[in-house]
Amino acid sequence: MTALVCALGCLFSLSACGTDKEAGKIRIGIKFDQPGLGFKKAGTYVGFDVDVAQYIAEKMGYGEDDIIWKEAPSKQREAMLQNGDVDMILATYSITDERKKAVSFAGPYLVAGQDLLVRKGDHAISGPQDLNGKRLCSVTGSTSAITVKKKFSKEVQLMEQPGYAECATALFSGIVDAVTTDDIILAGLASASRGRLEVVGQPFTQEYYGVGIKKGDKALAAKINAALKDMIANGSWQRALESNTQGANFKPNPKYNPPVPNEGE
Repeated sequence: MTALVCALGCLFSLSACGTDKEAGKIRIGIKFDQPGLGFKKAGTYVGFDVDVAQYIAEKMGYGEDDIIWKEAPSKQREAMLQNGDVDMILATYSITDERKKAVSFAGPYLVAGQDLLVRKGDHAISGPQDLNGKRLCSVTGSTSAITVKKKFSKEVQLMEQPGYAECATALFSGIVDAVTTDDIILAGLASASRGRLEVVGQPFTQEYYGVGIKKGDKALAAKINAALKDMIANGSWQRALESNTQGANFKPNPKYNPPVPNEGE
């Protein structure tokens, strides 16, 4: 009877009976295209977000083989959590009041700042004060794109792309004058460019990276926050950050880092 019910259910929902392989696993959304943070490389996943996610999962009783990694593009993150596609998301996911209307957060686990990425040696842009008339690229659904629209809509022309790799390509080719997003993301792109791109180094926002979870799940938020506090206290957080930003010329703002994880409880 159970098999019949499942078979009938599958006729109406492709996902309803495709979760057997996920039983007993934890599903975590990350970025697949952000060097140093969440990056898919030859079937493996590396980066600071990945290391933080693995630490949290381990503290919750999941081994490395118990994690199912899922790509979480910026514009799809809320829907993925609301639909139950993932249990949590660590994907440079800034905690904002607008997002908290749809999902909840634990953390924060890092405070970054929005900055600018330019071609090496291009001194026309040394900070946000030089953006008048410039062409910028950012990612659809990101807080960085929203900030540009709010603060610089009359000054700049904004190109939105699905990922930062596309923005970097546009910068290489001269289609845009700069890429804008969080400094740690830009540092990874600059490092991957082998010296062809550089971060301006004048952050103009504070972005509190949170662990996205289903709205109202205070028990899960408490577990995640406990794991993050442990990671920070024993030095694992610092080691993970340093190893994933090596050679990227990135230093987190000590005024805000490491942060105190108390969101969502």
